[in-house]
Amino acid sequence: MPNNMLPYHQFFLPNGLEVIVHEDPSSKMAVFNILYKVGSRNEKPGKTGLAHFFEHLMFGSSKNVPVFDRELERVGGSCNAFTSPDVTNYYISLPASNIETAFWLESDRMLQLTLSEKTIETQRKVVIEEYKQRYLNQPYGDIWHHMRDLAYEKHPYRWPTIGQKIEDIQGYINEDIWDFYESHYSPDNAVLVVGGNVTKSQIESLTKKWFGPIPSSGKTRKAITSEPIQSEKRVKIVESKVPTDALYKAFKMPGKTEVGYTAADLTSDILGFGKSSILEQKLVKQGKLFASIGAYVLGSVDPGLLVISGKMDSGITSEEGEAALDHELKEFLNEEISEVKLQKIKNQGEAMKSYESIQLLNRVFNLAYYASLGSPDLYLKEFENKSKINAEELTSWARNILTEEKSSVIHYKSIPS
Repeated sequence: MPNNMLPYHQFFLPNGLEVIVHEDPSSKMAVFNILYKVGSRNEKPGKTGLAHFFEHLMFGSSKNVPVFDRELERVGGSCNAFTSPDVTNYYISLPASNIETAFWLESDRMLQLTLSEKTIETQRKVVIEEYKQRYLNQPYGDIWHHMRDLAYEKHPYRWPTIGQKIEDIQGYINEDIWDFYESHYSPDNAVLVVGGNVTKSQIESLTKKWFGPIPSSGKTRKAITSEPIQSEKRVKIVESKVPTDALYKAFKMPGKTEVGYTAADLTSDILGFGKSSILEQKLVKQGKLFASIGAYVLGSVDPGLLVISGKMDSGITSEEGEAALDHELKEFLNEEISEVKLQKIKNQGEAMKSYESIQLLNRVFNLAYYASLGSPDLYLKEFENKSKINAEELTSWARNILTEEKSSVIHYKSIPS
């Protein structure tokens, strides 16, 4: 068992399934989490949104489970899932004494999902409605369609997880759906984490019983198209009936496991995390230009984005907002970040990490996600990297990342109703 903040046992089945057990006898519950290494980055143009579509389809029926939720509710369990550009994650919480039910349900839908015509068409309607409600009918709702398309030219990060356009979702045929399932929903493309009042020997036995007979896919998964290095600023103007102008400025940054990721993450926290951040103080409280502003990183596996976004005060244009933002970024980069300010951000991160670790579900999520990146130990390594970085290193990385030629800017303009 590795000696870190999230103790675990790890083993692999011959079919390629990676299994992690996190024992916590203080809990009466158990969390069963299965992560598939598939997201919207594994899609192709014209067939976008399939990863998210499958998140819905997986809650249909499988060969021995007519209604997934009903069987789980019978044993006092609940479930949910989420899709990101990089992974699709399914999780079940239930009394630890009923953990075998989770093994039965998840193994059945990994091996033999029914994918009936009725299920496919029902979920197609649900997803299209979600697309309309969340992305087309909400103020600023389509921002990530615009920003991803602007910031990326080749990489599949250029569309959001919901899909590039509704026509893609409407156009899935049975061959597309079955091929996606058979290519990605297999033990050799999954990480299973079970945490709570369980033991390694118990979970090892159940895993071999329920997942051992499932064959690996035997498929070679396609390499992800690399994004060319960006060398000039990109700008797009979007006009819509929104309350005020908004500004979105994104900078290219290293991927999750690359050198420089933690520096970019810390930089975004110093600039725009919380009420005491630089941009909040300068542009909201003192500047009277922005009604709100924040900075964050997307946490992408492949090279991603550090994003600064804000809504303007009434009567202020996004162009005025960008000019003020650029001034503050220049001031920020001209001075070395103080060790005091850096330590404050590190302390906030440590407090948040400690808070998150209280919840069993969060611990299981982190073990699964970092295992998908290469090792559960990367969770601790990322934290250690943040703890070790000094102000000089952080300033150097900030100056490298926050450059105009690496930026993509959306001016979201308010037009009269």
